[in-house]
Amino acid sequence: MPRLHYLSMMRFPTEKAHGLQIVQNCEALANMGYEVQLWVSRRLNTPQMKSIRDPYAHYGIERNFSITQIPCLDVYPIAFKNVFLEKIAFVIFVISMIFFVGIRLLFHRADVYYSRDEYLLLVLSLFLPREKLVFEIHQFWTGRKTAWIQRQVVQRVGHVIAITPKLAEDVIEIHGARRNDVIVAHDGIRAARFANPLTKIEARQTIGWSESAFIVGFVGRLQMLNMDKGVGTLIDALAQIEGVSLALVGGSDEAANGLRQQWLSLGLPENHFLYAGQVKPHLVPLYLAAFDICAMPHPFTRQFAYYTSPLKLFEYMAAERAIVATDLPSWSDVIQHETNALLFAADNDNALADAIRRLHDDASLRDTLGQNARQRVMHYYTWAARAKHIRNHLERDTMASKQHTT
Repeated sequence: MPRLHYLSMMRFPTEKAHGLQIVQNCEALANMGYEVQLWVSRRLNTPQMKSIRDPYAHYGIERNFSITQIPCLDVYPIAFKNVFLEKIAFVIFVISMIFFVGIRLLFHRADVYYSRDEYLLLVLSLFLPREKLVFEIHQFWTGRKTAWIQRQVVQRVGHVIAITPKLAEDVIEIHGARRNDVIVAHDGIRAARFANPLTKIEARQTIGWSESAFIVGFVGRLQMLNMDKGVGTLIDALAQIEGVSLALVGGSDEAANGLRQQWLSLGLPENHFLYAGQVKPHLVPLYLAAFDICAMPHPFTRQFAYYTSPLKLFEYMAAERAIVATDLPSWSDVIQHETNALLFAADNDNALADAIRRLHDDASLRDTLGQNARQRVMHYYTWAARAKHIRNHLERDTMASKQHTT
């Protein structure tokens, strides 16, 4: 059985979506026949995350891979949000993490070294064969230093997993990655999490929400890389439709409170603003089942438009709920207007209101879109399907080598 080390500099466990993405990826790769070890940094954590004793149970995944915490020097708490000190803290953290990973690799070798972190892969590329290195890329850097590092990595590793088609094309055309080394693999869903969904009424009874309310929901953190995810635009749209409720599942509390104030300033009923806060990953399908509509109101920014493959999109689809989403290239190959979602122009609250109003008034359309979305995600965008695609790509060189020798 080939060994795969998944190397991550993330704080673990984490309330952020990338933590769930990584562990579900590891689980799927293990089910695809790899002996997987997840190495994460031993960073200081939040009180809520420190209280988690069993990350497998927290994330709702199988215990089919191991998790190892790698020592590091985490001095972020003494930076006190000072930009200069935070930069120093970051450098100290990265150097210490790379050092301790290097020490551990002297005694724990693998057939595949897989990571989302450029700094780790850049150093590993100095010592390990390129065919053993896999870079799963989630952002396209344009800053002088960060772009240089990313360019070095995509040229030095043997395999690049891009989460959107545009991201794949840019690392080839701009960063110079070899086309045969790059594949597209969107994020996905753990099919078992959505195998036996509750009805909308059952979900609302469990949560304590009104059974008669018409709820438009949004799941996840309200910002990414300090970029707003468009929930303010969603509120402006809902203000145009009488009697609709908004449900937010995720955080932060500070951002949610700001959105609550926007909601109230528009004269909307306070009891129609439903904020669940941060919930455990295994509870997300419960909340999705309670929605009438799932919203993806992201603005048109470079990151969102071209390089984002949100977990929430695929979980929305698996929940069999109608989706309203900004018409962005990054997910145009996943959802299509009138087929499995209603799409609207970015930053246009009137267009978003029209789409929501249409779904509000047409239960049959909601059902059709939801059913089509679930069918598509279960066929194409499960972690199992993704892991199979990745393994086929990783073994391409091995198979080609065998065919050549015969």
